[in-house]
Formats: sequence, structure tokens, C-alpha cells
Amino acid sequence: MRAPRFWWRPAGALARLLSPLGWLYGAITLRRMRGTGSDPGIPVICVGNFVAGGAGKTPTAIALAALLTRRGETPFVLMRGYGGSLRGPVEVHPAHHAAKAVGDEPLLMARHARTVVARDRAAGAALARALGASVIVMDDGLQNPTLAKRLRLAVVDGASGVGNGYCLPAGPLRAPLDGQLGETDAVLVIGGGAAGEAVAAAAQAQGVVAMQARLEPAQEALSRLHGQPVMAVSGIGRPEKFAATLREAGARIVAERAFGDHHAYTPRDVAALVDEATLYDCLVATTEKDMVKLGPLWPDAQRDRLLPVPVALVFAESQRIEAMVSGTLAAGSGATRAP
Repeated sequence: MRAPRFWWRPAGALARLLSPLGWLYGAITLRRMRGTGSDPGIPVICVGNFVAGGAGKTPTAIALAALLTRRGETPFVLMRGYGGSLRGPVEVHPAHHAAKAVGDEPLLMARHARTVVARDRAAGAALARALGASVIVMDDGLQNPTLAKRLRLAVVDGASGVGNGYCLPAGPLRAPLDGQLGETDAVLVIGGGAAGEAVAAAAQAQGVVAMQARLEPAQEALSRLHGQPVMAVSGIGRPEKFAATLREAGARIVAERAFGDHHAYTPRDVAALVDEATLYDCLVATTEKDMVKLGPLWPDAQRDRLLPVPVALVFAESQRIEAMVSGTLAAGSGATRAP
């Protein structure tokens, strides 16, 4: 699915026409969001977002899992496994699972931290605990009430914020922003932009912690991109973000191919991409998430053309997030407003 363009523009006639449906959807979601979840017996840190589509949840979950590991914890990442056929609960093993079974993001995540996919979040949490987890990082699920969350972190894209401010289907919000902020402990704005600043200001007005972070591409990929002709290929919620990253790295984009989020690539897709890259004599730059699906299909003879561009989340105030995590681990069960 690709997010409609009008979601990210000032509200127009179509958004206003759909707004009654958005009001109903948002009210139902917010009511569900306020439900009381079960305590899995270990802390749950939820990384979610206010809107439909990508905002940087997965890089944030990877960064938090790394932080927890450095503290001596045994974090497991819990994901729904969107796009995968397995309902779970099951631990993801990159050597044995394919994206079509567990989903592209879990397959990527499992290369960084032990990962469980489960449609039933409580069952997934139980499996993670049985396998030795001391803390769960739940990637997505801010609006899901199944588990009691000890820290609820909402990730916001600085450039797009909450779009036109309307709820689905009139806009990208899953529920009204003010209501969601009341069920959130901290907001993490990734990247700069007035839209993200506005969300941070709204959070602070409600006493919710607002922090900043940025995504940094891997240096090895940057060195290969600089000055090179590149085709940007992605199947993510906001493909323009990936193209902007490539341009900032000094790449010369000669073509862009944006597929729907979580697109399941086919041999025919790959053949077309290889033919076009050969015509342009360019690199094919793609995201880590897309690479887990493109890599197995890519012909060995053209392997040098395919360049994944990993990104890492860097907290602007690392001590602040570390203190927040420390407080979360030390606190009792149940969601608490971060200091």
C-alpha cells in the first residue's frame, strides 16, 4: 500500500469529505488504545507511531535493543510479522526463514536482535520470556492494548509529522493526536522539519517528553554512492525519504522506482530493474528492508550493481534516552509517564 498524497498536504476537499469516517475510525482506535493489557512478567518498551506508514520505528527498535544489550539485558523484539504467512509465535532465524514467511521487517530485525513474530502479542511475549528475554521491545503496537507497556515511545518523522492532521481514511492519523499523546510517554522526532517540531510542541504542552534523533547511512554505502549514477529502488511507506538520503550522500539519481510498502518482489520485477540499471549503467540503491527480498532474487552476475544502504538511528541526547530506559527497567509493571 502507498499512502495517498493528499494525506501529507494541507487538508483539502477530499480530506474534509472523508473526515466523518476519520472521526469514527479515530474514536474507535482511541477507545481500544485505552484498554488495559496483560502483564507479561517482564518490561515492555513499545516503539510505535501516531500515523499509518513508516516513521522510523524499526531503526529505533534496533537502537533500543542495542542499548539494552549494552546494559546487560537480554532484549527480544516482538513484531506482528506484517506480510508474512506465519501467525506465530515463532522466533525468526534469518538462515531458515524467508520474508514471505515472517515478513521483511522481522527478517531484517533478526539480524540485529533476537526477534519473535506473533499475531497474538501476548503469546509472542510469553515465547520471548520462555526463551530468556529480560525485556521486550515491541516494534509497532502503540494502539494495540493486548500487553501492558512500561514505556510507550511514539516515533515521528520530522519532515511529515502527522500530515494533514486528520484520521484514516481522511488523513494518516490512527486516532486524534491529542488523545494519542495522552497514551504516550515520550515522542521521538527523527530528522528536522517544521511538521515534526509542531508535534514535539504539542507533546510538551501535554507534559510528554519530546526528544530528537537522526538517521545516518552507513559510511561504506556513502563512499560508494558519492558522485555515482544511481537508481533508487524501495518498497517503503515514504520512498521520497530514501531518495532524499541518497541525494544527501551525493548520489546522482537517474531513476526512481517506488513500490508499495512491504512489496513482495518477483523475478519479473528484478529482471526489469536489472535491464534498466544496465541501460543507465548505474548502481541500484535500496533499503535494508528491501534487500532481504531483493537479495535472494538478484542474479550473481549483476550483484555488484545492487547496493543496500543501511541506516542507524543516532539519539541527539543519548544520556536522556538511557536515563529513561533505566527508569523504565526499575519501575513496577504497568505504563507510567516518563519523567
